[in-house]
Amino acid sequence: MFRFLGKLAAPAISLGLFASCASPAPVPAQADKGATLQAAERPSPVTDAPWLMATASVTDIDRTARFFREIGGYETLWEGALDPREIAALNLPEGASAAGVILAAPGAQHGWVRLVRFDDAGRKEPTRPGARAWDTGCFWSLMVRADGLDSIYDDAVAMGWWTQTPVANLDFGGSVLKVVVFQGPDGLQVQAYERLSPPLPEAFGSFDRISQPFNIMQMTRDREAARLLMEDVLGFGRYWYGPPHVDAQPTDMPLGIPRNLTTTVPYAAGIFEPVQGEFGRMEYIEIDGLEGFDHAPRCHAPNLGWLSVTYPVPDAGAAQAAIAGRGWPIETAATGMTRGPFGDVQVVSIRSPEGAWIEFQGPLLPANE
Repeated sequence: MFRFLGKLAAPAISLGLFASCASPAPVPAQADKGATLQAAERPSPVTDAPWLMATASVTDIDRTARFFREIGGYETLWEGALDPREIAALNLPEGASAAGVILAAPGAQHGWVRLVRFDDAGRKEPTRPGARAWDTGCFWSLMVRADGLDSIYDDAVAMGWWTQTPVANLDFGGSVLKVVVFQGPDGLQVQAYERLSPPLPEAFGSFDRISQPFNIMQMTRDREAARLLMEDVLGFGRYWYGPPHVDAQPTDMPLGIPRNLTTTVPYAAGIFEPVQGEFGRMEYIEIDGLEGFDHAPRCHAPNLGWLSVTYPVPDAGAAQAAIAGRGWPIETAATGMTRGPFGDVQVVSIRSPEGAWIEFQGPLLPANE
């Protein structure tokens, strides 16, 4: 959605929708606040690879996993108990434990889904009760592409998932799409896009029904604060950072903004990526004019919902030093642990301005490295 698309009357749900419409391309400079930072001015990226996995806290692993296994054909890469060192790093009570499973779309080398059930860890609350788009804090939805969305919709509803709205048919920026936001057990949300035409880029690869995740979304109070983290601190590239958008005509909008307000309530998106391509994006949406709850204090284990996204790095300690040196606080210092199929690793974590956990995971290096 380059600048001229903001003038179109075609409906849009978010720039995540744009990301499902177009192939990656350099984004022209915008006049928006903070949008003038050029690639040469950004610091070196903390990571140059798509995120490895998104982690969700759930009450019943098998119940939630059905969506990914039965609809998406996801495979189980690992299941077992979490290392006590990871439990300790999450600041959970003594005696807490957790079991988890890692699911992956067939052939996917990243964009995995980790579902975790915490036990004896205290009260579990939803990270985003109600999950309205104008409530800020934590992660709002994981984003996948779809093939046969009407059939997927029926199957998801039959297994107990719900949706924010009916499946929307959209003609947007030269692309014909269907889109819906699924909501499953524990309020977990998965945003699905089916592009009917033109075909997806070959670089995305083939999939059956639902793809591996390619993006994850947060709702933010201040898009510029998110931009500062993603570009000025983490050194990510910009996929999109455009002017606020309103629709020319009342629009059915899967973000849930009431139809009669879609012409007057603007929203602005920022999409950032560690490497140009189809995967590993992180998106922020700021909605101006609808005031909701701020759920940022809820974004922690054992609360229920999407908890974290994990990016790979060659050296977690070096990533920590770079982030701290650029002025961003460290939530959890680089900690050694054994983690699923990754083996012995170190993990450092930070929080976004909305409280969402972003992890950087690297190999456990010898002490002299």
